[in-house]
Amino acid sequence: MIRIGIDVGGTFTDFILMDEADGAIRFYKVPSTPGDPSEAIENGLRQLMDLAGVAGKDVGYLGHGTTVATNIVIERRGARTGLLTTKGFRDVLELGRQARPSIYDYRVRKPAPLVPRERRQEVTERIGPEGTALIALDPASLDAAVLKLKEEKVEAVAICFLHSYLAPEHEETARAAVERLLPGVYVSVSSRILPEFREFERMSTTVVNAFTGPRMGRYLDEFRRRVASLGIPAEPYTIHSNGGLMSVETARECPVRTCVSGPAAGVVGAAAIGTLAGLPDLITFDVGGTSTDVSLIHEGRPLFTGNRLVAGYPVKTPMIDIHVIGAGGGSIAAVDAAGALKVGPRSAGASPGPVAYGQGGTEATITDANLTLGRLDPDKFLGGRMSVDLAAARRVIADTIATPLGLSVEAAAHGVIQIANANMSRAIRAVSIERGYAISDFALAAFGGAGPLHAAEVAVECGIPTVLIPIEPGTLCARGMLHTDLSSDYVRSCFGDADPSSWRGVLDMLAALSREGDAWLDREGIAGERRSERRILDARYRGQNFEVKVDCSGLGADDFDELVRRFHAAHDREYGYFIADRAIEFVTCRLQAVGEVPKPPVRLHHGGASVDGAKIGERRVYIDARHGWRMAGVYQRELLPVGPPLEGPAIVNEMSSTTVVLPGQRLTVDAHGNMILQVAP
Repeated sequence: MIRIGIDVGGTFTDFILMDEADGAIRFYKVPSTPGDPSEAIENGLRQLMDLAGVAGKDVGYLGHGTTVATNIVIERRGARTGLLTTKGFRDVLELGRQARPSIYDYRVRKPAPLVPRERRQEVTERIGPEGTALIALDPASLDAAVLKLKEEKVEAVAICFLHSYLAPEHEETARAAVERLLPGVYVSVSSRILPEFREFERMSTTVVNAFTGPRMGRYLDEFRRRVASLGIPAEPYTIHSNGGLMSVETARECPVRTCVSGPAAGVVGAAAIGTLAGLPDLITFDVGGTSTDVSLIHEGRPLFTGNRLVAGYPVKTPMIDIHVIGAGGGSIAAVDAAGALKVGPRSAGASPGPVAYGQGGTEATITDANLTLGRLDPDKFLGGRMSVDLAAARRVIADTIATPLGLSVEAAAHGVIQIANANMSRAIRAVSIERGYAISDFALAAFGGAGPLHAAEVAVECGIPTVLIPIEPGTLCARGMLHTDLSSDYVRSCFGDADPSSWRGVLDMLAALSREGDAWLDREGIAGERRSERRILDARYRGQNFEVKVDCSGLGADDFDELVRRFHAAHDREYGYFIADRAIEFVTCRLQAVGEVPKPPVRLHHGGASVDGAKIGERRVYIDARHGWRMAGVYQRELLPVGPPLEGPAIVNEMSSTTVVLPGQRLTVDAHGNMILQVAP
């Protein structure tokens, strides 16, 4: 059987094809098509299958990651959405919370609500904080609100009633009314999307889901059509933000769960590769064409979060904790009105792309700077399948940066790289040092098309001693699709003081969630021996506003004391202290149901005969102001042998990426084909 993974990025769409019969793997990349991302998927699949001699009927698994839902929110090109909510609460969406992350910056404005006030309709009903109906749902009020949304010609409706996470009956009645009076309109119900407390976050998440739903559905339909047109019978999967796979139908119902879809696959892949390489503690460093995504993996497991902002809108759903900044190969470098050099977050993206791509770009980018410094080979893009214009890159750096700042072209280009590296380093510190982890205890897993290009300098700046560079790092997010299991998350609020009695109630609730997970795994056809689950309890000290996550997998009714110990340890790790005699509150039960899928086989890497035999040439590379231009050996990665070291300065080429080895650094290849870069202090 053939297994294929796909990652749709802002600049390139990446593919990996694995033959289960012999474990053979092929990697491929094509430029993305932002107007219709499924077009690049079809083009790349056809080309890759032709190269591999594979027929569509041979493909038994296809998984893909996508940023379509995120881009819909960023570009505000979603459905015309309406909101039904409890009478008196329609302005919750706009009021939000008192948090002001940029309180002293008068230029910062909150993003406008995705549902304007005239499309937020109130319904007479009220569920109390105990889950009982204080005011019965008024059918006349409900029908009137739905008909007002009909007058507004809405394409999607979000339903979010007060405390419906405890009693969803009113929301289900409202759903039925919308389906009766507005047939064909997309409906998103908060008690199905996020059945837990905190009204603003629950409402915002439900609205984002409704806003993205119709367009995401059209994309998924086109995606399935194009896959089927290639003769592929396998039903495709989509990776969601928690690093697991879900069916197309689940993605259609809950598109909000795909907000960090592609990057999550990269973290899953990095965790598997790092564990195999003996480096279970990693900081992932995924630099693509548009953004840099960083995350932390501790003891082989990614860190998770339940909250993030998507284009300024709160989204509360289980997801791998990924920090994203606007710094990628296509990030635009320019001199601002004050005469300072700025890099990102604006990006040239896939169209028009960097100036060197010759597709109409006019602004300098990080890719243009790397070409100017000799770090990228203009003749080896995508293994030689894509030509770029070095002269155009040098010219735009000279005209837009060097001349205005009175610098040489080399100094200007290196300044662009230094600023980009500083931004990337801040992101790395945000997921490590700022969360209480010693950064020197971690290795940097560099991937994405530009991750290995910047990793050597970023590791030096951050004080990270080791860099792990997997095979074909530019396609690791696609490769992560083959390491990803099916999974689904279930959640219920469980307020109460922590004691042995309430702990037994929590276990009963987790058992109910487990039954829901088993029913889902039954529908997915996952056998019992391939099932597992992870149980998490959100808890806090009495009086706190926010909680920490405690892994309570494997605990039973007699393990209350062990749960308390785990809570104190989690709080100490998160906040740097714990209070042993402080009362604890239970807040939310979470369960992740997992269905294991076959993984790529572990294969030993043989490589070439010698380091000298892997050398394919030399060229001048600009290192920095101290070293200036230096001659660096250029090596082909697949020809490097396992074991013998390669001393910097050096450049290592492969189809999907380029690795820079600085003077004083040493690179080796391990038994699995990973490059391990030892960074000089």
